[in-house]
Amino acid sequence: MTPALDVIFQALTDGTRRAMLRSLATGDRNIGELAAPFDMSLAAASKHVKVLERAGLVRRMVKGRTHVCRLEPAPLAAADEWLRFYEQFWNQKLDALDALLKAEDQAAGKHQPKGTLR
Repeated sequence: MTPALDVIFQALTDGTRRAMLRSLATGDRNIGELAAPFDMSLAAASKHVKVLERAGLVRRMVKGRTHVCRLEPAPLAAADEWLRFYEQFWNQKLDALDALLKAEDQAAGKHQPKGTLR
């Protein structure tokens, strides 16, 4: 079952966590590898990973003393589906605006003398 969208979007509000997810999209990473680009402690990186885990976006596996993280993309699909509704909404609004501007341009072009540039 996909976690609530609120939890997913809350996890995505932080740029560090989004960057961690992007890194995990290319393959599994341990906590140290996730922390390295940010010059942060393992404890701080682990806190970010816990937020991603609660959202269902990351799965952590313990191999000996190493914690390896893996991207779980299913919750992202749920968020994407929710966002696509608004993408369609804005596309319709922008298409209507485009049509209005084209109609205005055509109407203005009919009223200009030939050879006049706008």
